[in-house]
Amino acid sequence: MLDVETMEAAYWSHRGPAPLMPSSHRHDDLEINLVLDGHLDYRFGGAPISVHAGEIALFWGWTPHQLVGDGTGTGEFRWVHIPLGEVLAWGLPDHDLGAMLLNRPVVVPTAAAGRDVESMLDSWQRDFADEGAETIANLEAQALVRRLLRHHQDAVDLRPGGGHGTADAMHRVIDMVRFVVEKFREPIEVADVAAAAHLHPHYAMSVFRQDVGTTILEYLTRCRVAEAQRLLATTSMTTSEIAHAAGFGSQSSFYAHFTRACGGPPGEYRARSR
Repeated sequence: MLDVETMEAAYWSHRGPAPLMPSSHRHDDLEINLVLDGHLDYRFGGAPISVHAGEIALFWGWTPHQLVGDGTGTGEFRWVHIPLGEVLAWGLPDHDLGAMLLNRPVVVPTAAAGRDVESMLDSWQRDFADEGAETIANLEAQALVRRLLRHHQDAVDLRPGGGHGTADAMHRVIDMVRFVVEKFREPIEVADVAAAAHLHPHYAMSVFRQDVGTTILEYLTRCRVAEAQRLLATTSMTTSEIAHAAGFGSQSSFYAHFTRACGGPPGEYRARSR
């Protein structure tokens, strides 16, 4: 059985039975789940979520989630992980990005892909293991995610157990998520994020934590760390330059947050990623 709970943020694809999890976990990737047969039962941010045969789920893995069942125990599924830093570099429309980064999956019919998505994911599994073909898989992944999010027209489709129960509150959370994703490289604070949604900071912190599953400051830090991961893996910039480019106020702050989030210092991460 795959030990998905300890995997680092990375391109990854797998096909097979469900790797059930004894506890919740989280990771810094966009996760794509394709259900070919049976269904997946999750505890997602504390709420039950089921994804059925013929559906695809997209979500940011930083929300604590736990796979607790797969229906019959003989189902067939596909998992894909794409590092958040790569996803942020795609330049997705703000509304789509906001919907994808909330603390509940975007679930759409497989038909929304507009093609044989199962065969596409089979090719990704080969491409992710081939340095020369990884870029092709990345471009195809971006196109697939854009199609699925375009199909997901209603970003305020609240599921049982999630959110504050109103479209207005959800739109305000999305406004805050969008603001952080756009501005995380700048020296912003909680009050700035709240102002983007025209909310008092205390109320903004409450609704943000309930709907995103983390605090505004933790979310801001995760975006900065994800950007640093991308720059470490794809550029020759110095760590000092990366700390500034990713929005950290100082190199010491960068080292502390990065090491805590990634389990090692930036130099070690760069060496592993290459």
